[in-house]
Order: sequence, then structure tokens, then C-alpha cells
Amino acid sequence: MPEKFKRLTDTFFVSPQISLDEVSSAAEAGFALIVNNRPDGEMAGQPPSADIQAEAEKAGIKYVYIPIDGRGLSLSHISALKSAIDETNGGKAIGYCASGTRSAILYSYLAAFEGRPSEDIIADAANAGFNISQHGPALDNLAARAKTDDE
Repeated sequence: MPEKFKRLTDTFFVSPQISLDEVSSAAEAGFALIVNNRPDGEMAGQPPSADIQAEAEKAGIKYVYIPIDGRGLSLSHISALKSAIDETNGGKAIGYCASGTRSAILYSYLAAFEGRPSEDIIADAANAGFNISQHGPALDNLAARAKTDDE
């Protein structure tokens, strides 16, 4: 597995932009899902999402495109990620963007929405090299919202 694939949880990893060759490495490492959080055309030279998707499908990996641009995250991003992960039935997933940060934040918001404590989420991100502590209040709000929805 490429060193740049950073573990957030046992089943979710994040990475900076992946190459076509790294899709094969992801397959060899047992990933069931690749989540692209990087909008096409964000930077010159980045592989188009369609190329990564084709390579993923060739390797037998599910691929989803959930671009996050400068407008930030929305509940639709969280919902799309949840649906994609649910379809893997517990399989390993990797999200990528330019640096891995947007993917880490998106997964963190999903984890909060599913009721994980923000302290644990922030610690997991820090262990992977991402400081998302400024998102603590938003994570707490999502967790509270999820708890209210469950009642």
C-alpha cells in the first residue's frame, strides 16, 4: 500500500491525489471503494476523474465522485459518502483530494453524524497527520443533530 494512504479508521483511509498506478496498489491492498473529493480541473496535470474511475472499475473497485469545491461541505456530501460506504458492506475505502484534508474532513463529518465523539474523530485525524481541531464545534453539532434524529 502506498505510504501516502493515511489510515483514519480500520476501514477508511485518505490520500493526496492518487495516480492511475496507485489504483492498482489500492486494489492489491484490498480497498473496495475509491472516493474522489477533488473537482476536475482544479489543477493542471491532475488526472481526470473519468480516468481514475475507469482504472478503478478495471481493478474491481467501486468509484464515486463527490467533489468538494471552495463552497465547502454540505449534508449532500455526507449523505453521498455514507451511501457509497454502506454499499461496500464494511470494505475498506479511500478518499482523496489534493492533499487528503478535504477527504479527512468529509469522513470526520460523517463519523460525527453517525454519533462518534468529536474528540475521537479529531484524534484519529491527528494520528493520520491532519489537524481538524477547528472543526470540533461543527462535529459536535452534527453529533447532536444525529442524536435528535434518532430519538
